[in-house]
Amino acid sequence: MYDVYKIRKDFPIFDVLVNGKPVAYLDTTASAQKPQSVFDTMRRVYYEFYANPHRGTYYFADAITAAYEQARKTVQKFINAGDNREIIFTRNATESINLVAATWGLQNIHTGDEILISEAEHHANLVPWQHLCKISGAELKVFPLADNGEYVAEEFLARLNEKTKLVAVSAMSNVLGTMFPIKEIAAAAHNVGAKVLIDACQFAVHYPIDVQAVDCDFLAFSGHKVYGPTGIGVLYGKAEILKKMPPYQFGGDMIENVTFEKTTFADIPARFEAGTPASVQAIGMAEGIHYIERIGFDNIITHENELIKYTTERLSEVPQLKIIGTAKNKGGVFSFAVGNIHPQDLAFVLNKENVAIRIGHHCAQPIVNRMGYNSLARASLGLYTSKEDIDALVAALLKAEKFFREE
Repeated sequence: MYDVYKIRKDFPIFDVLVNGKPVAYLDTTASAQKPQSVFDTMRRVYYEFYANPHRGTYYFADAITAAYEQARKTVQKFINAGDNREIIFTRNATESINLVAATWGLQNIHTGDEILISEAEHHANLVPWQHLCKISGAELKVFPLADNGEYVAEEFLARLNEKTKLVAVSAMSNVLGTMFPIKEIAAAAHNVGAKVLIDACQFAVHYPIDVQAVDCDFLAFSGHKVYGPTGIGVLYGKAEILKKMPPYQFGGDMIENVTFEKTTFADIPARFEAGTPASVQAIGMAEGIHYIERIGFDNIITHENELIKYTTERLSEVPQLKIIGTAKNKGGVFSFAVGNIHPQDLAFVLNKENVAIRIGHHCAQPIVNRMGYNSLARASLGLYTSKEDIDALVAALLKAEKFFREE
């Protein structure tokens, strides 16, 4: 039986009181809180065997190298990659996507080609392709969603053609919560000879991923979204593609041989991990993944689906509140507007009530604008979110609505 109150005890931050009261944290979409086991794991590395991996032959160096490479295997298993060499560690998903754009993209995208994305993409899965098109002469194509944020297959397929060289799409929108049928999208893209990149930042924390079943060519997510630390991200790429890509950065540990006349580069994944790696962060991310695995995605999904239903029902009690993004296949992200109240004003009142949400365009300005807004409030769920958190949100929203109505 899923005991959210027991789970919350694993997260030290929920013991913190602000003005004598607990905080309802509803911003997991921006960054997830961390369980104690992640802190303990990272502390143990620093206290017991910290060194620079892949460089020494003494005990500390051997121990951290083994732990770092075990973290790579943990990620491989987490997304069911066929080879641990297909896992590249980066700083975050943004760097992962930029790596693909700056290497595979420059090699393979040319004048007359097209890159296809959805209108719901995060800036990190839009701006790199926009820039690549600018310097390559290719064209960026965008397929629209329905007014409620639903994925419309006909709109995607209408813009997919033999000119399409890359389809880059989020598995789950960080604004609308819309989940995209990434397996179907990948199959259709491959039918016209296009490669597929999946931004799994929002999806990976809520649902299992199988890159072999999806058959995507690239996939990216960030450690801080999966209950791990900041400063570490993942790029998955099919080995046969990665092997043909040039290095993204240059320096130590990514070389095979160096002379003043010529340098040859290491095999994957090392060729894409220049310099001292974020080894402790990678090990911490692996523990965040283990934490998810110990609870189990089946249990997480059941808990979060109940919360999605509960949140939808409770938000309907707030006068003039409109949920932006009501697709049938939707995750635990609730962007909303309340009448003419500016989101900044909403957030001010909610903060006074110890309710933590995000406001703004959520680094996805085009989809917020397309929905008719410049800024939205957003509440998002995690495996530690309780019904009491939602109750606190609704109570604060009702207080804000009443205050501004009386104003």
